[in-house]
Amino acid sequence: MTESIMSKAATMEIPINSNGDTGTLPEDDSLEQDLQQVMVSGPNLNETSIVSGGYGGTAEGIIPTSSIKDLRMKARRSSVPPKSSVICRKAGQPHEYQGSSMHHSSSSSSMTAEEMSRGVAVEKLETVKLWGLNTYKCTKQMLSERFGRASRTVDLELEAQIEVLRDTKRKYESVLRLARALTNHFYNMVQTQHALGDTFADLSQKSPELRDEFGYNAETQKLLCKNGETLLGAINFFVSSINTLVNKTMEDTLMTIKMFENARLEFDAYRSDLEELSMGPRDAVAMARIDAAQQQYQVHKEKYERLRSDVIIKLKFLEENKVKVMHKQLLLFHNAISAYFAGNQQQLEQTLKQFNIKLRPPGADKPSWLEEQ
Repeated sequence: MTESIMSKAATMEIPINSNGDTGTLPEDDSLEQDLQQVMVSGPNLNETSIVSGGYGGTAEGIIPTSSIKDLRMKARRSSVPPKSSVICRKAGQPHEYQGSSMHHSSSSSSMTAEEMSRGVAVEKLETVKLWGLNTYKCTKQMLSERFGRASRTVDLELEAQIEVLRDTKRKYESVLRLARALTNHFYNMVQTQHALGDTFADLSQKSPELRDEFGYNAETQKLLCKNGETLLGAINFFVSSINTLVNKTMEDTLMTIKMFENARLEFDAYRSDLEELSMGPRDAVAMARIDAAQQQYQVHKEKYERLRSDVIIKLKFLEENKVKVMHKQLLLFHNAISAYFAGNQQQLEQTLKQFNIKLRPPGADKPSWLEEQ
């Protein structure tokens, strides 16, 4: 209805007379009825349209207001922040959008991750705090013992065994160093004998008048070189076994002893702390401190006793292992050296077979013991 009225209004002509007065419009009953209907009922916003391009435009420029409402609703929904919880009520029942539940899950997961990271940070801070307190107490105890202001727990029998082990390790390290030096020197001598034998053999071919003499010496040097390589195999086995005993078995026991000594220092530090608190006042705060110190003292006492037991067991097994290993290695060293310098090649080879020592096959450039050097 309004569309027809507006089109009629746009095409009407207003005649003007010579005096400038407007002429009388011809009566149009249909136009008057349409205007009255519009004035009475008013425009319906759900059915009106916005016309673009002026009056009398084509239908392509007309946008229904219902479409504008839909666009506005979509714009409002898209403008809702992703972190807010949007709830629309219909028939008295709340309904959450899917984006709200996704936000709750993401926010809860972020809260969980934040709480976990905060818990880890607090745990690390507590660990550093306890480490600092423990270090302070142990340093104080160590300085007090050094200046004679504090007592220390002493186990005379165990400390004597520990001192014997350390002295034994120093002596075995000396044996190992000398055995390695002997191996290097003897290897150089064997290499010299090998070169000397080759030179005698060459001169035996080039000097007919001394062929026999050079030949005897060449054979002797080659035999000595062969026996020397066999002895080097035995000495190398001896060095390898001593090295394992000193740098692995004894070192492992000494590491346990070091842990035991640290535990002893901590035990004495917390024992001294408990004794100092016990000599003080007995109010509520002091009693709480005494109870905490008593618990720490008990914990470090159990640790000290456990490591003390470990040290005693390891010292016992180390002594048995040392006797067994050295009995075998000293017998090997003695038999091999005696057979070599006695010129008994058969006994020397039998010694290597007895201890399951294998040499490199003949024709190799270097003896097998050099591979481990």
